[in-house]
Amino acid sequence: MTERWTVLKLLQWTADYFRDKGIESPRLDAELLLSATLELDRVALYVNFERPLIADELARYREKVRRRADREPLQYILGETEFWSLPFSVNPAVLIPRADTEVLVEEALKRIDGCSSVLDVGTGSGAIAVALAHEKPEIKVTALDCSEDALEVARGNARRNGVVERVACLAGDLNSLPPGPFDMIVSNPPYIPSRDWEQLMPEVRDHEPRLALDGGDDGLETYRRIAVQALKILSPGGWLLVEVGIGQAAVVSALFKAAGLTEVAQRDDYAGIPRVVMGQNKR
Repeated sequence: MTERWTVLKLLQWTADYFRDKGIESPRLDAELLLSATLELDRVALYVNFERPLIADELARYREKVRRRADREPLQYILGETEFWSLPFSVNPAVLIPRADTEVLVEEALKRIDGCSSVLDVGTGSGAIAVALAHEKPEIKVTALDCSEDALEVARGNARRNGVVERVACLAGDLNSLPPGPFDMIVSNPPYIPSRDWEQLMPEVRDHEPRLALDGGDDGLETYRRIAVQALKILSPGGWLLVEVGIGQAAVVSALFKAAGLTEVAQRDDYAGIPRVVMGQNKR
């Protein structure tokens, strides 16, 4: 006789299985994967606890569970995530947007009045560029990335969130910045030291794009370059804002000052960790 798998039984079994695999939020992940499989929200799962799954549903759910047990990020399995209360498609070509990066968006918005052009260096999924364009219809954002696969994702997210006419996705890096001038430059650059790579969580180390994470020997390689390059294309009075890793804010602030940026300041994330460094081109 075939075993009868109900919604509740599956959730309980999967949560235990994920817990044994060392997954941080086993029950939540089980619910989100089952919600996606059945095309129900999580409230509907609870209303339908006794509903049995048919063979096709079980097969599709088990495949998702297998991938998550292999420590593939939940967001890649679902194909999307949320950032700045907006929906974003994600795949292994792009870094998964984190809530910490919303602090960078907040600080950019405080300084964006009067701006008409913004450059997002290393746009990835387009999260920062799309969020800024969504909040400020008067600006145009150039979203730069060296990965064509990432740019394809960013274009799709700009379209999905209704800002495709104001977000221009361009191929390039710090060696080929567009001429500008730009009133603001924002970036969430790679900042993990190469020496720390093997100690990262499997979800990050084995699945997210290393190009978007590895910041060189000490994690500061991109900051050294962007501090100098930004001044060449920043409008007078324009701002450079970057996200930084734990323990990097003081050094990046010093790099900004040495490059000639003024009004250099830091902003903590909501865990109290210095997360954003910003400086102004007063020339």
